[in-house]
Amino acid sequence: MKLDTELALANRLADAARAVIRPLFRSGIGSERKGDRTPVTEADRAAEQAMRDLIVAAFPGDAIHGEEFGATNGTSGRTWVLDPIDGTTAFMAGRPIFGTLIALVQEGWPVLGLIDQAILGERWIGITGKPTTFNGQPVRTRPCPSLAEAALATTGPHYFDDHQGEHFMALAAKTDHKRMVMGGDCYNYAMLASGHLDVVCEANLKLHDYAALIPVVEGAGGVMCDWNGDPLHAASDGHVLALGDPARVEDVVEALACAH
Repeated sequence: MKLDTELALANRLADAARAVIRPLFRSGIGSERKGDRTPVTEADRAAEQAMRDLIVAAFPGDAIHGEEFGATNGTSGRTWVLDPIDGTTAFMAGRPIFGTLIALVQEGWPVLGLIDQAILGERWIGITGKPTTFNGQPVRTRPCPSLAEAALATTGPHYFDDHQGEHFMALAAKTDHKRMVMGGDCYNYAMLASGHLDVVCEANLKLHDYAALIPVVEGAGGVMCDWNGDPLHAASDGHVLALGDPARVEDVVEALACAH
């Protein structure tokens, strides 16, 4: 898929978000609570606004779906999906494991995805049909011979309801629990794409949380799907799996279904 102009814009969007985020990191800025009780900071809003302004100037017919300022309609059939800081809690705690997420969605399917870590200067780019790159160099997921050897990650157990938590723990029981990673938001998916993790399992995600991750993970040789093993798209229900080794999809879906 040839998206050279769109990729150039995505890089400019990430650069603009970095310029806003970096000076505010570990600066002691305050936060407030949104309606869903999640935190938001000046950095979240300013970074999204900077990206929105660039999109409107470059592709005025494209729709925009952002975490902080909602959705604006377009006429092109394409939507830019933005999460200026995925992992605001980590940002507020001074931990550089948050990320800026940028996706281009066509007909409900993400075709371009970018994960940018502003503080560490790390950027993963995925485009449908092309290899994923990390700072310009191709990256690959790693093989996982068995679920018992898998390193599993999730942002945190408190993001699951009781029912979801039972299913997650059923999966966790079949993986290498001594290597389980808690925390990380989008950074876990970047680490999976680069071959450092095997499975990421989450629930209750919104489109801006997962759209950008799909081209990145899949372009690195992995797979993203819901808890039933079905492909993710704009209308998915927020139950998200990422696997570095596609051979383990059936094992993971089966393990999730084993909750009592």
